[in-house]
Amino acid sequence: MRQPIIFMFSGQGSQYYHMGKALYSQNTVFRHWLSKLNDIVYNSAGISIIDEIYNQAKSKGDRFDNLIYTHPAIFMVEYSLVQVLIEQGIKPDYVLGASLGEFTAAAIAGVLSLEETLDCILKQVEVFEKYCQPGSMIAVIHNPDLYNQSAEIFLHSELAAVNYSSHFVISGHSSSLFDIEKYLKTEDMQFLTLPVKYGFHSTNIDPAEEEYKKFLRNFSFSFRKPEIPIISCSLSSWVTDISPEYFWNVVRQPIQFQKTIGKLEATRQFNYIDLGPSGTLASFVRNNLLDKGSASQIYDVLTPFDQEIKKLDKLNELKFKIK
Repeated sequence: MRQPIIFMFSGQGSQYYHMGKALYSQNTVFRHWLSKLNDIVYNSAGISIIDEIYNQAKSKGDRFDNLIYTHPAIFMVEYSLVQVLIEQGIKPDYVLGASLGEFTAAAIAGVLSLEETLDCILKQVEVFEKYCQPGSMIAVIHNPDLYNQSAEIFLHSELAAVNYSSHFVISGHSSSLFDIEKYLKTEDMQFLTLPVKYGFHSTNIDPAEEEYKKFLRNFSFSFRKPEIPIISCSLSSWVTDISPEYFWNVVRQPIQFQKTIGKLEATRQFNYIDLGPSGTLASFVRNNLLDKGSASQIYDVLTPFDQEIKKLDKLNELKFKIK
């Protein structure tokens, strides 16, 4: 019996300038879909996401954190990459989303159309920029128990994600997290400040909740039943109720990635394919399965290291093994 395929989608913090550039240059399917999505955004917001992603004045190391560009960019890259795999004959049995990636999962599952998904994403940008104070997020490379054990951390931030046994993310106001950065440095702890301007998955974004839910309730579309089962990292379970509350909670509630993978692995093994921009979810799965004896297979495509063409070729070979 073959192992089912899970397409995984990440959210804010996984983006960088020139992500997917080799695919955009060399893969006609990826370029077609990215251009199609870019046209939708341009007609709605009057901006070109492609021009910003592949801005020649920027390098991969430059901070890419302007939400009006990064929010749709992440979705566009993920959705376009899915179309490449489908064209190659690789289709998901399940889709898994983390944070903004849950919108990609919903679009792939047929809950929302492309236009509806991008409307939801762009509206989220609007309400965050209108109502929310500047925020920040920090990935801490340490046992998540540290969060409750360190007053310097838990008194001045909120737990935004638990990804595996030595990786968690905190969120909050920029000034508070700046002080936490200094503390982590003095304690010689590894951490990474994410390229975001808001404290997602925390009370930092609560001022936007009412207007965003109102938009979702009043907008001229209805959520459709998923054609592909959706696994939610905000719920750490299958999605059974698609509602305005669900789509708010994917960016407000903590990301329970470790718990979600644990529940999945308790049922059977899978082929996990990370279709986010940076391959972080594949790395998280690998760390969750260390020393577990799992037969699951883990793949990524995009990373900042320009290996996507080779990795797609590897996945193309894989399809003969997973049919």
